[in-house]
Amino acid sequence: MNKNETYRYPVALTIAGSDSGGGAGIQADIKTFSSLGVFGASAITAVTAQNTQGVRGIQAISPDILRGQIEAVLADFTVDALKIGMLHNKDAVKVVSESLPSFRRTPIILDPVMISTSGSKLLEDDAIRVIIDELFPKATLLTPNIPETEYLSGIKIKNEADLLLAARELREKGCNAILVKGGHIPGAETVDRLFIGEAAPVCLVSPTVETSNTHGTGCTLSSAIAAYMALGHPLTGAVRLAKEYINNALIHGANVCMGKGSGPVNHFFSPAVLHKIRCHHE
Repeated sequence: MNKNETYRYPVALTIAGSDSGGGAGIQADIKTFSSLGVFGASAITAVTAQNTQGVRGIQAISPDILRGQIEAVLADFTVDALKIGMLHNKDAVKVVSESLPSFRRTPIILDPVMISTSGSKLLEDDAIRVIIDELFPKATLLTPNIPETEYLSGIKIKNEADLLLAARELREKGCNAILVKGGHIPGAETVDRLFIGEAAPVCLVSPTVETSNTHGTGCTLSSAIAAYMALGHPLTGAVRLAKEYINNALIHGANVCMGKGSGPVNHFFSPAVLHKIRCHHE
């Protein structure tokens, strides 16, 4: 082997809030990256006092420290994918928006975290408009669940036609690609729909897993998409693989009792070793 040949790990950066209970947010993102063989870096937007039963308190990180975290990572690593989760307030949204020119060639997965699994509000009202105006047009993929899709589009989803109309509304707000997660719709199957441009949606169907351990599923899915894109998969392929990953994480975590509320998924049901990418020297 050429002694001058060097390697690095693929890097995914998550910009999101911290979950002290370990099941969602930054903690779920890092676990997901690691389990898929991707090196995880992070910039924390807010600290929550949280467990499986709910969110007890939230404290935002100062804009200067948030900006400093992002700049520190960018100064030292090549970031292959970016996942944006809980931003909490408009100051955090502004900082992230101002940093996005540094990620022009980087896939950006935007998970519009608004309400926790336990029902706690995680996003201040005045941040929502800024997210729509400044982040939607720059994201590679938006990953809302049904309630988030309804809120962001202003359309109540009662049937397939409503969902298509809501997705069209989000496209008009600047999103080129949207993954509408169907986990909030009861049924024997869970159907996620991937909308890319004007093309017909790609339906991703999996059997519904009977479990109360769903804490952090949205964070985990969006992070898995980012991880697979960091590994070089195209968008549709990354979404398909991430859907398979979260389904298995739900299955393997279904019979485990962790906490007194909605427990976490099993991120490490089949962990991978860190992948390596050949470094390209100038």
